[in-house]
Amino acid sequence: MGTKELLHDIPRWCLWMVDLDASDLRNSALLRERLERVKSFRLASDAASTREYATMARLFRQIAQPETNYLCIPRHVLERRLFFTAKRLGPETISGDANFVADDPDGFMFAVISSTAYVVWQKTVGGRIKSDLRFSKLGVWNTLPLPSVSSELRKEIVAAGEAVQAARANHPSLSLAQMYDPDAMPLDLIRAHTNLDKAVDRAFFGRKSVQDDERRLTLLFELYKDMATAQSAAA
Repeated sequence: MGTKELLHDIPRWCLWMVDLDASDLRNSALLRERLERVKSFRLASDAASTREYATMARLFRQIAQPETNYLCIPRHVLERRLFFTAKRLGPETISGDANFVADDPDGFMFAVISSTAYVVWQKTVGGRIKSDLRFSKLGVWNTLPLPSVSSELRKEIVAAGEAVQAARANHPSLSLAQMYDPDAMPLDLIRAHTNLDKAVDRAFFGRKSVQDDERRLTLLFELYKDMATAQSAAA
């Protein structure tokens, strides 16, 4: 699953042979032919590191696939979308390199990245390709000034994220790209995101009033400044 497949519900398949059974290889001319082609391709490479992997033709050159439920984050998202269109997947779905992946066993990260607070931060500090938002784990996610949350609030945020996923499931004929068209979002999905924002805003801002995105951004930078100051003092 690359970004295009993630957003537009396009089926795509790969041969994932981390636990290849030798008997399957003996009994399948297709597998043998594919592995031979990979081996020949790698041996012809100018890069020594690629040639070294010719002896492991059944494996992807780089493997970062989680073994638990994970968050699949598209590298780019249209600027006009109101929310970042990430999706939770099981380990049986292999993510391509057009996405970022992160372990997310309980769905907390999905809930946070699906919030308005996150997308406001992304639009302000993140990079762009043309006008589209460009996700970065170092420059955007790791700088997001999310305070520690209580176990009770964490459960509430996770539950609100699950409600967003349930609202998505109510529209099986729509892709993520169609569901998150800002001019045509389903009403139940809008309501689920509104409830999610209330829970996530409490995690970031406590009892402070949040009237609009400008206020959210101001408070986020205040949090960032406080966290950076505390970290510098601790160092």
